[in-house]
Amino acid sequence: MVLKGQAHKFGDDINTDYIISGKYKFKTLDMKELASHLMEDLDPQFSQKVRPGDILVAGKNFGCGSSREQAPLVIKSAGIPLVIARSFARIFFRNALNVGLFLLEADTESISGGDLLEVNLTTGIIRNLSRGSQTSAQPLPEFLVEIAREGGVVAYLRKYGQFKI
Repeated sequence: MVLKGQAHKFGDDINTDYIISGKYKFKTLDMKELASHLMEDLDPQFSQKVRPGDILVAGKNFGCGSSREQAPLVIKSAGIPLVIARSFARIFFRNALNVGLFLLEADTESISGGDLLEVNLTTGIIRNLSRGSQTSAQPLPEFLVEIAREGGVVAYLRKYGQFKI
């Protein structure tokens, strides 16, 4: 599975309150409304910049903080199918895959905001089309790609009734 999109880069320790501020996540369950506030504490104009298919890129410890599923759901609701980071908080990693948001761990030093990326989730190859370079990530196991492709664990189980593995 190959994804292609523009990179939006953030630094280290992006916590779930930076992803979606607590002042919003308790007021509504409407993910489209929440997506309009995605990353606004770090970039107040972010929701106007991001386009469906774009890719979030960050440093280490992305998604630290609370364990609420709103953070990965809001990213996905904004049309962002993939986050690439040096590392993820464990609970965010699990929540993201549960709701169908793809994640890859990779060295993100050579990626800048605005770069056009082409990412093969099966092989873990991240091609930076803007710079003519590439880097490798640990590819996701095929069963996790399949779960995320179906929209997460609940959607997967609705479709298949059980895990195929």
